[in-house]
Amino acid sequence: MKFFSALISSSILLASAVSGQEIVRGEDPQADAIRDMQTGFSGLQQAAKDPVMMAQMMEDLKDPEMMAEAQKMMNSPDFKKQMKQFEKSKEFKQASSKMKQMMDDPQTAARMQAQAEHMVQRGQDTMKKESMNTMADAMQAMNDPKVMAEALKMMRDPEFAQQMQAMQHDPTMKKYMAAMQDMMADPNAAAQMEMMKNAMKAQL
Repeated sequence: MKFFSALISSSILLASAVSGQEIVRGEDPQADAIRDMQTGFSGLQQAAKDPVMMAQMMEDLKDPEMMAEAQKMMNSPDFKKQMKQFEKSKEFKQASSKMKQMMDDPQTAARMQAQAEHMVQRGQDTMKKESMNTMADAMQAMNDPKVMAEALKMMRDPEFAQQMQAMQHDPTMKKYMAAMQDMMADPNAAAQMEMMKNAMKAQL
């Protein structure tokens, strides 16, 4: 979390480092690198203001495939070339100096970490609530005979079954499955799910 809070803070400094500058692509490789890096950091800058985005980024950091892709990008010659150009810039040096000063101050570093942790927790709570609401709406929709019939039709399709199997490792699907497990702690929700499962089994 310390690394992540530092990364977020750095992105805010770096993303704003060249704001207001007129850069004509192709005239200065260093300026091109600055603009490209600013564009890349803008997502982190936005995440610093959005608890859900920040929480999702933390989840993405746990995804081996996503991290492998990120590592592949960072090891690419083009990325390394841009980073070298970016690191030579006055903007990068100024932002790095400010970041070092912030992290060297224990109170500032602790405050940054606490803020990041609070934002992530808020985002996780919101994502969990949204997932539970989505699953509750889906269960409610299954009370409609037409929706139930359509769901059964899809479940009988071998291709759909394969797609569902592949989605088991998808982070979004995992969130919905976790939300469903939490909902099953409610006796009423558990009873409704059992009734729905029995109804579907009877027609499959």
